[in-house]
Amino acid sequence: MSLTMTVPVHKPVLLSETVEVLQAQPGKRYIDCTLGSGGHATAILEKILPDGQLLGIDADPEAIEIAKARLANYRKSTIIINDNFANLETICRENNFLPVQGILFDLGISSTQLEISERGFSFQHDGPLDMRFSPTQELTAADIVNILPEDKLSQIIKAYGEEHQSKRIARYIIKSRSISSTHQLASIIQKAVGSRRTKIHPATKTFMALRIAVNRELENLYTALKQAVNCLDHQGRLVVISYHSLEDRLVKQFMLQESKKCLCPPSIPVCQCGHIPSLKIISKKIITPSLTEIKSNPRSRSAKLRVAERF
Repeated sequence: MSLTMTVPVHKPVLLSETVEVLQAQPGKRYIDCTLGSGGHATAILEKILPDGQLLGIDADPEAIEIAKARLANYRKSTIIINDNFANLETICRENNFLPVQGILFDLGISSTQLEISERGFSFQHDGPLDMRFSPTQELTAADIVNILPEDKLSQIIKAYGEEHQSKRIARYIIKSRSISSTHQLASIIQKAVGSRRTKIHPATKTFMALRIAVNRELENLYTALKQAVNCLDHQGRLVVISYHSLEDRLVKQFMLQESKKCLCPPSIPVCQCGHIPSLKIISKKIITPSLTEIKSNPRSRSAKLRVAERF
């Protein structure tokens, strides 16, 4: 994508709260695992200069180009890598970037990705059923809706989209093959579920489910969280912003597990697992956007921030 192309400005969510809980300090090293257009990264860099360093990672090559342009003035203090954060430890080792004092994950999808119709993430714009974060990935949303059997398709829609009418939607999709565009799929889903009165479009949950499946988002997130613990220095902060219940549940359970002294079943009176806690949960209550932020950036309304600290 040419940088001269007009793209929407992605507003970083919970910006001041993120920088605060990261405890970004001059001369320290931090990782932004979801660099995007560089909004959070810019704020972190302002706190850690002149001698601090930031490693920015993003699977989307278009996002990488935007971030490079935005962070051009911080070139000497940044390392920008086009890769999936599931490879976090390898990226850190290859760039001699260990240990670090803070790691940020801002999950979900950016406004930029949603607005570019060719990416196929949104039914608001007609485009090919793609949904890949990186063009190097083989599986597309079109592959899923046109190839998978009905039961597997229904399972994906239910598990990743938490869609109660997954079986009906899958049945309508199967009957309508082949499907090639976002508008075509959205129309099929609307016919399947009817004109129910809800605040969200009837295709929202199915589109989210397909995107999660295409990019293996939950599997990659769990892999990356485990690696993040290994990359953090003593008292380093792990900060995660999630946007839907599946992500938030995974993050919450991971942090809880890594903060426990014992993982044995309650039926075992004496600990036999020998688990050593690696994290301390900093905020028991999730951090959410203020009403002011939600008003200025409605897409932030579902954001939930969790933070833990490395022992």
